[in-house]
Amino acid sequence: MSFYDKLKFDAQGLIPAIIQDFQTKRVLMFAWMNRASLEKTVATGKTHFWSRSRQKFWMKGEESGHTQTVKDIAFDCDGDVLLIQVEQNGAACHEGYRSCFFRSVENENFKITELQLQKPEEIYKKKK
Repeated sequence: MSFYDKLKFDAQGLIPAIIQDFQTKRVLMFAWMNRASLEKTVATGKTHFWSRSRQKFWMKGEESGHTQTVKDIAFDCDGDVLLIQVEQNGAACHEGYRSCFFRSVENENFKITELQLQKPEEIYKKKK
């Protein structure tokens, strides 16, 4: 039996994926995957996702160069969430932070909890 048969994709054919640094265990990002993006991730060793907002298949780092090399793929006991451990190259966040979770709640406010590695305009050069 393939592990795909153990997974529960939602009505849109998607499954949530938590992306974690394999060394530090810091959660880097959250994204959605469909079966095709998961198959491509398994086949290439680089993370691929499905963008619900853009309705588009994409590889992490295809524009920024900040790729993720897969070290382990796990799924929970219900088969409805993936945990993918990666080696992160550069910033995981499109805002230039190592993690997308760079803000912490403090009472009703928030604080930035890590240094920005790069400004978004440095990462994503404007296309001519």
